[in-house]
Amino acid sequence: MSGKILSIVIVAGSLLFGAVVYYFQVYGYYYEVTPQPGRDVMLVSRADGAPAPIAYADFRAIDADSSPIRYRACFAVKEDPAALAARFETVPERPPRVAPGWFDCFEEEAIDAGVKDGTVQLFLGGRNVAYGVDRIVAIAADGRGWAWNEPNDCGRKAWDGTPVGEECPPRRGEGGS
Repeated sequence: MSGKILSIVIVAGSLLFGAVVYYFQVYGYYYEVTPQPGRDVMLVSRADGAPAPIAYADFRAIDADSSPIRYRACFAVKEDPAALAARFETVPERPPRVAPGWFDCFEEEAIDAGVKDGTVQLFLGGRNVAYGVDRIVAIAADGRGWAWNEPNDCGRKAWDGTPVGEECPPRRGEGGS
């Protein structure tokens, strides 16, 4: 009889633990980002390499302090992506990061399909928004826009233990900002 009880306790505890882990991964760490008009959507200028704001509307975003790559944003723009590409840095094709299912405006399948068929243009929204993480901004021909954070070469090297080298900025506390 005690073996059955022990088995039930182990299975119930495992299910409870799994449910808690699932909740924290999908819901628990995220928070809604408070919009900062004129500062939420930036693109890196081809002229001077500095981020510059673009006009946008209907901004929604989520983020989490637990990881610099959990940022996701949705917005709308009126300017044509081709016109923006003439003034701002573009990035090569890459798949977007997946957002939690409850953040329904971030449509990773539509973004990926649009990038592949040329109806979505990818831009650099900022370099090193967190150490080793760049902001990627995707803008569709129909005016929908999305943003997410993506590890850059320095971030990938730092996280896998490879020496980062001199081409990477110093981390906070290592003679850097």
